[in-house]
Parts: sequence; C-alpha cells; structure tokens
Amino acid sequence: MTKPWLHRFLSRFFLSGCSDYNPLEVRRACRSKSQARTAFAQNNLPYAQGSTFVNPISALKFAKKHAFPLVVKPNVGGFSRGAYFPINNNTALLKASIGVKKWWPVSIIEQYLLGKNYRVVMTKLGVMSILRRYPPFVIGNSTSDISQLIDDENLIRKQMDLLPIVHPIPKNSAIKRHLKQQKMCLSSVPVAGQKVYLHHKIALKLGSSVEIIDKKVLTRQNKQDLEKILTFFDANILGIDVICEQGIEVDFNAQACIFLELNSRPFLKMHDKPRYGEQEDLSDFYQQLNKIKVTDNEKY
Repeated sequence: MTKPWLHRFLSRFFLSGCSDYNPLEVRRACRSKSQARTAFAQNNLPYAQGSTFVNPISALKFAKKHAFPLVVKPNVGGFSRGAYFPINNNTALLKASIGVKKWWPVSIIEQYLLGKNYRVVMTKLGVMSILRRYPPFVIGNSTSDISQLIDDENLIRKQMDLLPIVHPIPKNSAIKRHLKQQKMCLSSVPVAGQKVYLHHKIALKLGSSVEIIDKKVLTRQNKQDLEKILTFFDANILGIDVICEQGIEVDFNAQACIFLELNSRPFLKMHDKPRYGEQEDLSDFYQQLNKIKVTDNEKY
C-alpha cells in the first residue's frame, strides 16, 4: 500500500484546488486509471483496450498486438500530466514509455480515439455540469499572425475574467514544436476561419479552454449509464471523462466512444469559468455538496 505521506504530497501536487466531497473509501476505490477501467468493464461501458505496465518492453508488446495509435499516461494523476498521444510508431512509444516514468512508476497504455472530449460531473443530486474540453487553438483572420492571434485570445480571456482558472495560451517551446509539426510558426498567418491547434493535449497550463454543454442534450440512456458509475462507487460526486466520436447527445453504445477515467475530486472551478457556452448557476449544487460531512478527507 502506498504510504500516507506520499498521498498527501500527491494531493497537493496533482489536486490543488480540487473539490473534496467524497469519503476515503470512495477516493481509494477510484484513485487510479486501471481501477476506473475495471469499473467501466463491470458496468458494460465502452472503454479503451489497455493495460498497466512498468517495463517499456510490455508497452511494445501491447502495440504489436493492438496496433497504433496509442496513448501512454501515468496510472495516477490528472490534468493530462505525463500523457503522450497520439503515438503512431515504436520509436515514439519507447520514448513515451520511458518519459512517463517521471510522473508515476506504473503506467497505462491504451488505444487512442480522436473525438469530442467531455467532463461530466455527476452527483447524487443529478447531473451537475457537462463540459466539452478543447486543446488550445486560434482562428485565423487572413491578417494577423499566430502570435498576434494568441495575444488577442489571451486578452479576451482576461476581459472575461477567466484567469487564472483558464490559463493564457503560452508561446513556449511545446507550442512552437506543435506548430512546426504543422509546417507553421508563430509568424504564420492563417487564412480567415482556419482553426489552428497549438497543441494536441488538453491541459489548462497550455491554454486549453472549456465549453458549457446544455445538460438537456444528454440522452436518457447516457444519463443512466453515468448514474450507474456513481452508484457503483456509492460516490457523492464524480468527474467522468469520456470521448465520443459524434457527441454526448448520441447514446454511448451507438457510436465509437471510450470512457477514460474517474475523478473523485473533480476540479469544479473550471465549470464556473467557461470560455464558450452560457455559464450555469451551480449554487444549489454547491449548497447541497457543502452540507456533506466528510470526516476523513485528511486521510489517505
């Protein structure tokens, strides 16, 4: 069993600012991505075929059996830290399988699906909020270069009072490398309406943004499937991450879809600061959640 002091460190490092409405039993039950995958399987929900590994050779064997593209990520963690995707060849896989170890000794390798990325917050009171999450991007106007478009977008975020929850888009080496892969740079001028993705990863520190999705579009079947997960863990609240090829308004079992992971301490602040969509009044949910007495939230 992992030492309590280590979990205290991980809580401060990985989960700073995250909600804390679940008892220790729930947090322990869905702490890792492999635990989440087991829960999805037991509830007949679609999930990416994958496995845990310590030795990178195991990851190469997985690729030989299941083919590319793939994802490698730490078994414990959040905010896309340490995740590598999409991986399309053995060289990139070996590099990712070694690089991921600086975040956690046990890693996950699984199949990759390109689609719409959602965070659904389920509570015992019902569906609290649905977000669609985007990698950082700018939209061209045939006049401004990418550097100026980034400045313009960051100014909008400041005017919308989204900072520091939704971060400014940086002009760092990661962004420059991703542009280079697309044969572009910060001085490139995209044509009007061209959406230029500045990174493939959905991470707030890279300037990712979120959109509020109207809860009414969630199908009855999808809502029931999400409720099953909450009931399975007897949780007060869960952040459930899912990728859908078509969208959350289509039944999960009627499209290519994978459930990614569970968050027993979801970062709710980003639901209050959407870049797109209409901000929701979640005060009733917060009032009820704040009445929950969790006596072991400092235990690990």
